[in-house]
Amino acid sequence: MWTKICGIQDVDTAAEVAALRPSAIGFVFYGKSPRSLSVEVAEEIVRQTPSAIESVGLFVNESPAGVLARCAKTGIATVQLHGDEPPSFLKELHDHSPKLRLIRAFRMGRTGLVPLEQYLQRCGELGVRPTACLVDALVEGTYGGTGQTVPWRQLADEYHRDEWPQLILAGGLNPDNVREAIEIVQPWGVDVSSGVESAVARKDVGLVKAFLEAVYSKPGPA
Repeated sequence: MWTKICGIQDVDTAAEVAALRPSAIGFVFYGKSPRSLSVEVAEEIVRQTPSAIESVGLFVNESPAGVLARCAKTGIATVQLHGDEPPSFLKELHDHSPKLRLIRAFRMGRTGLVPLEQYLQRCGELGVRPTACLVDALVEGTYGGTGQTVPWRQLADEYHRDEWPQLILAGGLNPDNVREAIEIVQPWGVDVSSGVESAVARKDVGLVKAFLEAVYSKPGPA
């Protein structure tokens, strides 16, 4: 199970989280987020983080040139697009840097996954495919980090696992519910931010540890 702890903002917290060995840590390059950080701090964290832990840059409606510049500066090789970026945006990133891993976030609302299906179809027409799709909860006026969960059973029923990219589940996950979410959705990976915080934008290493332990715990008897 791929695991990502998102919204890391400082070197010391990054080191403590990295010691717990998640699959990835995430950096928010979106100025309106309380979890945003500077390129310089992200560069220092990436430099000190073991290479086995993936560094992911989260962007919201940034220009392709801006995304590529920050990746080049920090050494980040995985981009998570969390805004309104069209399929042509992914195409431009891929054409410039074919080795860049692309995670496309999708906010799931009452229409289910129909918009995602249409988006991926257009990506296919352009000859580009996200490495993974991250499904978060749709909350109007936000781009994630709300602590709201997605409809797990609906997601499990509607996601075309054999045809679509790998599924990353996000949205309202925490140490208490992540095991149930995994059992229902059966995602490739899980992503957490607010669910391991003691206050807004303040990561609690104890909660991170509990979250990872819950992810990797074996389901109990029925």
